[in-house]
Amino acid sequence: MTADPQQEPIVDADTSSLRRVLRQQANTVTVVTAPGTPPVGFTATSFTSVSLEPPVVSFCLGLASSAWPTVARSRHVAVHLLAQHQRDLARTFAATGIDRFAHPTRWRVGPEAVPILDDALAWLLCRVVDRVVVGDHAIVLAEPELLRHAHVGSPLLYHRGGFAGVDPVDRAAVA
Repeated sequence: MTADPQQEPIVDADTSSLRRVLRQQANTVTVVTAPGTPPVGFTATSFTSVSLEPPVVSFCLGLASSAWPTVARSRHVAVHLLAQHQRDLARTFAATGIDRFAHPTRWRVGPEAVPILDDALAWLLCRVVDRVVVGDHAIVLAEPELLRHAHVGSPLLYHRGGFAGVDPVDRAAVA
């Protein structure tokens, strides 16, 4: 038997309770990369479409992140939508204190010198149009200029503090 949400107590939306609620939302897992010496990249679950006319996407990045200084001054970034089999890559780009672009990461220098990761479900090369600082994060707004996507594969998701995939049975029910 499942708990009735109407019977749960109402609590203040402090950091801890908000984190527990947000863990209930499944998000696609992306890796954002930016050119630099060295290049930077990080795992993000905050990627979303903002507008189709004009095309604008967004992602969030912590101001204390080691990638923030580079992203703060980059004109272009790449957003890679990871496939279900890329959990290790997501963990690599979420780790601190390591060279995320070292072996076994497979990548190449793409347009505008932005690192492009191999085997992602899709990647978008984006021109950064704005950065909005809110609290301890920045919302980066970017206009996709180029993209490539695979026609097969399932996305990697982040849910309840761990990586998950899309069950093919669930996908068939939606179609």
